[in-house]
Amino acid sequence: MRSFLQKISLFRPLVIAFSLLALWQGAVSFGGMPAYMLPSPLTVWQKLIENAPLLATHAQITLLEIALGLLLGFLFGLGSALLLTRYKQLSKFLLPLLVISQAIPVFAIAPLLVLWFGYGLASKIVMTVLIIYFPVTAACFDGLRNTPKTWLDLAKTLEISPIAMLFKVQLPAALPSLASGLRIAVSVAPIGAIVGEWVGSSQGLGYLMLHANARMQTDLMFAALFILLVIALLLYFVTDKLLKRLVPWAAHLH
Repeated sequence: MRSFLQKISLFRPLVIAFSLLALWQGAVSFGGMPAYMLPSPLTVWQKLIENAPLLATHAQITLLEIALGLLLGFLFGLGSALLLTRYKQLSKFLLPLLVISQAIPVFAIAPLLVLWFGYGLASKIVMTVLIIYFPVTAACFDGLRNTPKTWLDLAKTLEISPIAMLFKVQLPAALPSLASGLRIAVSVAPIGAIVGEWVGSSQGLGYLMLHANARMQTDLMFAALFILLVIALLLYFVTDKLLKRLVPWAAHLH
């Protein structure tokens, strides 16, 4: 029975994809919308094949921005959570700043980042870092604070140092929460790169979508959006699989 359910689950993404395509085609066929507003799936697929080299070139730039932003955002978030846990007095001042930073709309600071860091990769990477920094920090900090009391009591009886307590007891206990934060970060990371490319860039899928929209090349814009969707899904599912292998005890702790 379990093997049968597993086989069915393999076809679930295909069923969802074909259902969405059918709804899309139905909207085109019966909605009466012109092609420049809503192209058909077949038209978008043809445009994707025709412009495959162009899309691949811009996709590489966007993927690089997302990957570097994820790496730096994860490291900064993890480091911040460890500092907040180690120095509790510091958390009283930094936590309000973290919350305030999330209240500022991304579009409001994107032009400033482009002005400060230029039109290259740097501004897009910083934008991605800013978007994923808070989810990673908050999730890891929450996990560190909620270490099982029995673990802490056992560590105290062994008289280990505070640093050893942090890295050998609290951090392993916080890994499931950190994994959840990383999943959220992977989901929202493409937003940072694309917003940065919309505000100011000369390459990337966001840049391509913006210029295709300005030229009424809606089919090319949809093709770029499709590539971005594939990148986002692949990043999420690869990350999810890796986390399940690296943190297999998460299900037993939550």
